[in-house]
Amino acid sequence: MAGERPRSPVAWPLVSDRRIALVPPRYGPDVIGGAEASFREVAAGLASRGWEVDVYTTCAIDHFTWANHYPAGDSHDGDVRVRRYPVVNDTSGADRALVDAMVARGEMPTLPEQERWMNDGLRSPELFHALIDESDRYRAVVVTPYLFWTSFAAAAVAPERTIVRPCLHDEPQARFELFSPMLEGSARLWLNTEPERDLLDSLFPGHAPGDVVGEGVTIPKEADPAGFRARHGLGERRFVLYAGRREGAKGWERLLDTFSATVRKGNLDLALVTIGVGDVHIPADVADSVFDLGRVDDRERDDAFAAASGYLQPSALESFSRTIMEAWLTGTLVIANAASEVVAWHCERSGAGLLYDDDNELEQCLRFLAEAPEAAATLAAPGRDYVLDNYTWEATLDRMEASLEQMP
Repeated sequence: MAGERPRSPVAWPLVSDRRIALVPPRYGPDVIGGAEASFREVAAGLASRGWEVDVYTTCAIDHFTWANHYPAGDSHDGDVRVRRYPVVNDTSGADRALVDAMVARGEMPTLPEQERWMNDGLRSPELFHALIDESDRYRAVVVTPYLFWTSFAAAAVAPERTIVRPCLHDEPQARFELFSPMLEGSARLWLNTEPERDLLDSLFPGHAPGDVVGEGVTIPKEADPAGFRARHGLGERRFVLYAGRREGAKGWERLLDTFSATVRKGNLDLALVTIGVGDVHIPADVADSVFDLGRVDDRERDDAFAAASGYLQPSALESFSRTIMEAWLTGTLVIANAASEVVAWHCERSGAGLLYDDDNELEQCLRFLAEAPEAAATLAAPGRDYVLDNYTWEATLDRMEASLEQMP
């Protein structure tokens, strides 16, 4: 991490009770990622409540390459000021690869190795220096998620006014000593669920005060499932949906393998539709059963959820999972990996999901959905009330403002 430089001589106003800085690694309407998409809505929601919101972020749009995409400088996203700084990604990647290989073998890297890992990739020194110069202006500086250099660096600038929204997963990196100062030395933590708090308690028992603020989910005003089917040539064919990042860390590749193997056995009256980012390699022999639509806009996304017979959540690394909430809001059954304690907790509390432990159980869930669609729809029905009772933006922003009131 770049060292501190002398503060700018510019005389900024002193800290304001109604001014807040948000620091995500990426930001914008085209950014795919649950934490980043949620943070954009947090920014707009707080601005609508009279907060002066500044977003400090990078010029990147894609988390695979971290290439600079947006122009550097200030712009506005509605009432939110967005301050973009270029990504510097000029290291060899050797230190990061070394630590990743150690983690894959079940080894814990030393603190110096962890530090080299953090600095061997995405960095934005200009963003860091801007916060050094300007952090005194803000009631709070909120960083998310914990795993990225932007959060690691920004949280060190003014820890007494920093709120960390870690989006913590049960993964090896969550046990890195490197993150102890951020999670233990910041002013407050914003957590998404009780299982995330339980994980935090177990890994960092001396953590900063944590508030379970949850997330808000936008309620679709209307959806057009028939139009979605017509636009994509699905006709009356029932399908399951996967939305988000198509990558191994999210369980996508194993999901596609299991779905393909089930199709090959025959008698599965279901297609798989996927939307989002990342490469999709569809086996040739199941190409007529898998539809990759890539990026879609919010309206098309809502139509996809409403048209689906079921939504698949194969990821074990979730701190909230917006997509299962979006499925439940449209009355769609969730089929989810039981290895995610957070998603399992949502499914058990709502009663609106099926959990699987292995590929055989996933196949059984798919066949149930194909063979008993009415029973599946009945099972999904409580999901909408669960979301409306717990995760509206009004309730989430209320909890965030209550937490902000606890700041010094």
